[in-house]
Amino acid sequence: MKEITVIGAGTMGNGIAHVFAQSGFNVTLIDVQDAALERALSTIGRNLDRLIKKEKITEADKEATLGRIHTSTAMDEGVANANLIVEAATERTDLKLSIFKAMDASAPADCILATNTSSISITQIAAATNRPEQVIGMHFMNPVPVMKLVEVIRGYATSDATCAAVMELSKAIGKMPVEVNDYPGFVANRILMPMINEAVITLHEGVADAEAIDTVMKLGMAHPMGPLQLADFIGLDVCLSILRVLHEGLGNPKYAPCPLLVNMVTAGYLGVKSGQGFYLHTPGSKDLVVAPNFR
Repeated sequence: MKEITVIGAGTMGNGIAHVFAQSGFNVTLIDVQDAALERALSTIGRNLDRLIKKEKITEADKEATLGRIHTSTAMDEGVANANLIVEAATERTDLKLSIFKAMDASAPADCILATNTSSISITQIAAATNRPEQVIGMHFMNPVPVMKLVEVIRGYATSDATCAAVMELSKAIGKMPVEVNDYPGFVANRILMPMINEAVITLHEGVADAEAIDTVMKLGMAHPMGPLQLADFIGLDVCLSILRVLHEGLGNPKYAPCPLLVNMVTAGYLGVKSGQGFYLHTPGSKDLVVAPNFR
């Protein structure tokens, strides 16, 4: 497989395009907005410049990587020659089902259709196509160029051949694939999101302030960042969406989102993307400042 199409030019999509192109694959990056595609190429360029400064790649490597990335706003043209399509659109079931129907209609018959969803059922997505055996989950971690893990999620109908091909392809781009089955939250978020939710509950109940909670997890459990800081980085709206998938899919009250998290998302405090969550986030600043109401 040499022709890769990535649908969605946001944080995850541009990272996925970056790692495939840097590994020698031809990439078509698709988004409905030209501005999003321009931002994606700019982000990839800056990330490659960081690698140059660290002497991990050369200027020629950067130019070669960028030269392998083509952009398009047209779905049918962008997927026409693809061997693999990775969908990385917004985490909304209706949107992903619509995209997969369009991908299925335009992609070559032997093309594998993958989704970067962090929680939505692969089986449900596959059922929207006429090739469920060729539909699979490729859940990359953020930031994609840095994080090694790829959760490879088998839907109910995913074939052994499709799974094997995606496992090998993940290794070819320098990732460590882990095969899991299709249940709410898969493995990563089945474990991570309840931890984040419990940290929010601990804050909500006044057991400790935000900085104290994160410090306990960083110094006591050797986590690189605390759960509240991580939630801000992921996006509180994304955390809430995944918790709701877990709660509805598994029917267990232990997955019910904390009311504080629900209120914050309703108020528009989403973390890094909005400038405030449990912490204040100023563009260009590396200082970690706890939001006034969580000190």
